[in-house]
Amino acid sequence: MSKSLYETLGVSESASADEIKKAYRKLARKYHPDVNKDESAIDKFKEINAAYEVLSDKKKKDEYDMYGDQIFGGQNFHDFAQTQGGSNVDLDELLKNIFGGAGGFGGGGFGGGSMDLDQKTTITIPFAVSVLGGKHHVSVSGDGFDIKIPAGIKNGETLRVRGKGHSGMGKNGDLLIKVEVAPSPTFERKENDLYTTMDVPLKEALFGGKITVSTSLYDDITLKVPKGTKNGQKFRIKGKGVKDRKTTLMGNLYFTANIILPNVDDLDEDLKNMLEEKLPSSEIASEE
Repeated sequence: MSKSLYETLGVSESASADEIKKAYRKLARKYHPDVNKDESAIDKFKEINAAYEVLSDKKKKDEYDMYGDQIFGGQNFHDFAQTQGGSNVDLDELLKNIFGGAGGFGGGGFGGGSMDLDQKTTITIPFAVSVLGGKHHVSVSGDGFDIKIPAGIKNGETLRVRGKGHSGMGKNGDLLIKVEVAPSPTFERKENDLYTTMDVPLKEALFGGKITVSTSLYDDITLKVPKGTKNGQKFRIKGKGVKDRKTTLMGNLYFTANIILPNVDDLDEDLKNMLEEKLPSSEIASEE
């Protein structure tokens, strides 16, 4: 747990009250505006005084030691002070409100007394799980558990798991999980539609027929290939795409035909000769 108030005074978390006081006086003399004319010294001097305001008070120090920089929304004290207005804010008064005003930190105080107990993490899930849904194991701060991945989740979406964040003030925050989807070597997703290729033997492409396509997402799919199918021709399977999480409607699955030519050397000799003789050849038109 980060505790940047100690860093502000340049002392360790185990420093005694005398060591804290000694460090404070040394820094206060160094950065006092009457001595140090550097523009940044004013902010530094305010931060030093505010840090000492907390660490020299046993009750405030005990509270800070328990929650650390979570009190500042997870920021270190310097960044927190800057976001509150830098030289234009009374840090002493601000910390009094956080630790002592309106019933103390837990009873209202600064910002309504709310402490950000939420925790964030990122996971990467297989492409198939993003389409079909399923379970995924998460391990955070030594705590491992399974979460449910909803079907149709998109890359970059965030899932919230209640009660699995940080603990403090008798409460548990939530765990915010950013989901990244691993790319698929087979499928491309566009919104709720899926695109992939399928191999079509030359015979079925020329004369038509049925072919069975195996995919990593669904059971084998049987397609009727019409006579004269061309390379790159698209086939649509309705409702075999991705589920829309808002409407629950299913997208479509699109196959692009990849015509597979046989190995000429493996053909029967008579057939090979006949094809060579009978198949039309392209003619290059000459310009006069």
